[in-house]
Amino acid sequence: MHRLITLRFNRWSVQVNPRSATLTLAVLAASLTLALIAIATGSLWISPLEVIKELIASEPGDHAFIIETLRLPRVLMAFLAGSALALSGLILQSVIRNPLASPDIIGITSGASAAAVFFLSFLAGAVSIHWLPVAAILGAACTSLLIYALAWRQGVSPIRLVLIGIGLSAGLSALTTLMIVISPIATSMSAYVWLTGSVYGSEWSDVQALAPWLLILGPLSLLLARTIDIQEMGDAIAINLGVPVQRNRFILLLISVALAGSAVAYTGAIGFVGLIAPHMARHLVDRSFSSLAPVAAMIGGGMVALADTIGRTVFLPLDIPAGVFVSSVGAPFFIYLLYRQRHY
Repeated sequence: MHRLITLRFNRWSVQVNPRSATLTLAVLAASLTLALIAIATGSLWISPLEVIKELIASEPGDHAFIIETLRLPRVLMAFLAGSALALSGLILQSVIRNPLASPDIIGITSGASAAAVFFLSFLAGAVSIHWLPVAAILGAACTSLLIYALAWRQGVSPIRLVLIGIGLSAGLSALTTLMIVISPIATSMSAYVWLTGSVYGSEWSDVQALAPWLLILGPLSLLLARTIDIQEMGDAIAINLGVPVQRNRFILLLISVALAGSAVAYTGAIGFVGLIAPHMARHLVDRSFSSLAPVAAMIGGGMVALADTIGRTVFLPLDIPAGVFVSSVGAPFFIYLLYRQRHY
């Protein structure tokens, strides 16, 4: 057993495992290394040392446009979106107490996707395309509220939430497919790319729009870490310990929806990150939420960044959406985890 260190912030406190903290720093170093390689890699290889010099230099160098305008925003968007999806999935798995819960399985991503495809199919000609992220976020929020309302029966139980979410997700996926089928070819192609998930064409304005969601909701979820750990023990135990289960469950689900909805809104429906990243984190650090959250977020960001780097470099001159490679790498790894962990 490793001694836990308690960090207190006024009324809030977080327990930290020193071993987990060390591994978190190792994952952080790996993430920074991956980001550096991703920025250096492309149709034009740029030395990582030159990338570092360019990033810290006061005057723009020979590759300033490639690094700072084309690659850096794209890499940051990949990390931000992957981190948001991973943290959203971790919250869902903890609150619902189901290791198979994720934003794309219980309907959050499906709601955002249906709203985005509706926007592309019927509103894109009349409304600016810059409103697409707003449509996706509203779709995720409305779907989540509907799931919560349908699951309510003198409170919301995790099993009802999952079952209703899966059913509604299936219905929304069918509706999305129908809209794609009846849409013009150009609209259908745009919708397919969006549904796959890609950070292609990311700009600094996108980074500035997505970053506040993660920077605000991430620390907020850590402040609720102890509540999450208690609720994982079961509703009866949490209630006996004085935890307002239904109120906290609603707040945590709201945070999860906001994280997933904002990520999907700006990068498309990248799947599997919210499901697989928390499981990877559990193999590295202890199972307390305060230890899992930062590691899962970095793993999720690294997954999307690595997938995007492969997609834009291995198949030149094609630029394959990152979502393709996230699923192709994540699915075999998840099957391996299920094989190793028989209690799942």
